[in-house]
Amino acid sequence: MANKKYIFLNEVTEQIKSKEAKKYVADELGYHLQEAKNLWLEKGLPEAEAEEKAIEQMGSPIKLGKQMNKLHKPKVDWFMIILLVTTLGLGFLPLVSLGYMEDTRHFSIVKGVTVLLGATVAVGIMLIDFRKWKTWGWLFFSLGIIFLLTIRFFSNTMINGVPLLRVPSIITLESSMALPFFFLSWASFFSNERFKIWQVIILFFIPFLLFFSVPSIDNTFMYTCMVIVMLWWSRFSRKTILAIMGIMFGLFMVIGIQFLKTFQIERILVYLNPEKYSSGAGYFILRVKELMGKAGWFGNPVNKEFIPSAHTDFVFVSLTYMYGWLFAIALVIILSLIMVRFIVISNKIYDSFAKLLLIGATALYGVQLASNIGMALGVFPLTSISLPFISYGLMPVLLNSFLIGMVLSVYRRKDLISTRFC
Repeated sequence: MANKKYIFLNEVTEQIKSKEAKKYVADELGYHLQEAKNLWLEKGLPEAEAEEKAIEQMGSPIKLGKQMNKLHKPKVDWFMIILLVTTLGLGFLPLVSLGYMEDTRHFSIVKGVTVLLGATVAVGIMLIDFRKWKTWGWLFFSLGIIFLLTIRFFSNTMINGVPLLRVPSIITLESSMALPFFFLSWASFFSNERFKIWQVIILFFIPFLLFFSVPSIDNTFMYTCMVIVMLWWSRFSRKTILAIMGIMFGLFMVIGIQFLKTFQIERILVYLNPEKYSSGAGYFILRVKELMGKAGWFGNPVNKEFIPSAHTDFVFVSLTYMYGWLFAIALVIILSLIMVRFIVISNKIYDSFAKLLLIGATALYGVQLASNIGMALGVFPLTSISLPFISYGLMPVLLNSFLIGMVLSVYRRKDLISTRFC
């Protein structure tokens, strides 16, 4: 008689096109069949008859299968796709406004390849079932540690005091590439009910120290913000979270004072009093203030002035100066819509691992957006944190494309996440 149950389930799943949905529907229907069978057993029916009655209650397997196929068809968040395409396209604007597209083909070719790789990463991650990674936390954490150790001890080039590993004729590896590994690992850790407080503290500081020793304050800051935000939304009580954050802050201050480099301390002092360092690093802060003050509502497309790092760190400054505050506000709205979309989707997800992925993605993306714009407005000190998708560079685009890909992956399978298992 048990064969009737499997025959029924097979007839239902044959109507479903998605392989992921097939397994989900089979598990769900199997669960509901067992529940219905138990009710008939409680009424005194024999097991065989109880199972047959439960199957009859489900109705036509073909009709049910077609309904399930329509209901559980993998979803594509087209609004997010449109935002991704728009922001990737806007990434060409700094090169056009600065004349780099006309002066040399190098920038246009590299930017074109970067955009294609970013789109490929986002779509590729979307097609991967993120649920398979839920138990891989230790693997991802180990890979992140190995990557940082490799950068720390085997780097073969240095830019602006930051060590890099340049693989001849292929790619340049930097410490920010470890962030996705820690992003996935912490989502896995915090969704694990057996994860302990002492593990949170110890595991947080291992990558923290490695990022700090590279040295990379920017990535240290991004990593710290990501973990703290994910911790706040974890299963721990608010009292426990505040205690953990207090310990983290205390250790952070001790470590920061002990290991801050001279140029890192100077960066903080310059931010506090740029006029005192006007002949050095303070020049950039004062120059940014001057340019932002000259921007006006419609910019200065004719009167071009020198802007340091105009297509990378200070890209928001250069675009605001060139096209004005109206354009700058529109650009911030477009970039912010991505983060808003992250939050909207997270509010519809109840699975702990999926929700933590969305929360972590929001934190990583948001801290980049806020830091770069805050630096341009004089709210934050000078950093090398890029403006998402707009700043020139391969690694920042790949990082944010990865984050969007993860959100698309969760959205694609949001109807395949059963609240019964959350």
